[in-house]
Amino acid sequence: MKHFLKSESGIALLLVLWVLMLLMVIVGEFCHAMRTEVNITRNFKEDTQSYYIAVAGLNRAVSELIKNEILPQKVKSPDSEDDDEEADEEEISWRINADIPAIAFGEGQFEVKIGNESGKVNINRANRRLLRMMLNGFDLDDSDKDVIVDSILDWRDKDRNHRISGAEDDYYDSLPEPYECKDGDFDSIEELLLVRGVTPEIFYGGLEHMVTVYQDETKSRGRRGRGKKGFDYDKVNVNTAPPQVLRSLPMMTDDLVQEIIEYRKEQDFKSMAALSDIVGPDVFQAIAKHITMETCAYYTIKSVGTLEGSQTKQGVEALIKIDTTLRKGYRVIKWLDALRYPVCRSDHR
Repeated sequence: MKHFLKSESGIALLLVLWVLMLLMVIVGEFCHAMRTEVNITRNFKEDTQSYYIAVAGLNRAVSELIKNEILPQKVKSPDSEDDDEEADEEEISWRINADIPAIAFGEGQFEVKIGNESGKVNINRANRRLLRMMLNGFDLDDSDKDVIVDSILDWRDKDRNHRISGAEDDYYDSLPEPYECKDGDFDSIEELLLVRGVTPEIFYGGLEHMVTVYQDETKSRGRRGRGKKGFDYDKVNVNTAPPQVLRSLPMMTDDLVQEIIEYRKEQDFKSMAALSDIVGPDVFQAIAKHITMETCAYYTIKSVGTLEGSQTKQGVEALIKIDTTLRKGYRVIKWLDALRYPVCRSDHR
């Protein structure tokens, strides 16, 4: 009898231990699930906050660009140098291609980068000379360049007559997957991949960063171009041109390209003489007919938002047309929620 009672006590103790172990596992899983849910919620909250901080940065950049279009340039007097120091610093901080410092906003900050399409080759408007020049940085012989340039011109013109090295419907119809020559303006730079001679290696190897399809046909360019004719698409803006475009200019070297980029970090080129001092008279004479210092109406703005104490980053990119004749002063041409920086976190912060 005593042995039986001892056996029952042992079984009861064993059951209690198993129940306690089961409860510990359940509690552990519940705590892990709760921590996971908390982390997911926190990440979503921080992602959302960072995203809208980035949007705020983009909107601030748009307002500054509109302000630069509307307001005339300030002329400082010697006596007002100290008073206007803060205003001048703010104007410089919103320059195209400048390293704009991070600006505090809400519980975080945003960093903005501004570009202008005037530094790229407009494949809808550029002449043969400029189209051929943009291919200088690629490993192509003269015949390959002729094919690409003539085919671009054939693609965008209205007729069906192909140039010597170009292509029209007869060529594209002969392809394994035939299609027609557009005989009209390019709608996107990716359309270049349909043009004879433009391979993915050429396009993604640098050409995509050198070209644009957006053109401003207005007769006035705000405070810097008021009263002048429209933008000259047979030239590129030396202040906004990406390194690939600068490198394609005649007689340009990597060292000269770097010197131009370093100069632009501090200030824009405001005269051809300043550019000549950087590149030298011989190179300047070779590139002068290809360059301008005028901007066009189309700006690319990239904005990245971050939260204080968080590694999460979210960003937006937009192509904006600044046009003070519009009610808002601008128009969004393209918007990308593409600048995302996911962060992998453990359960511990």
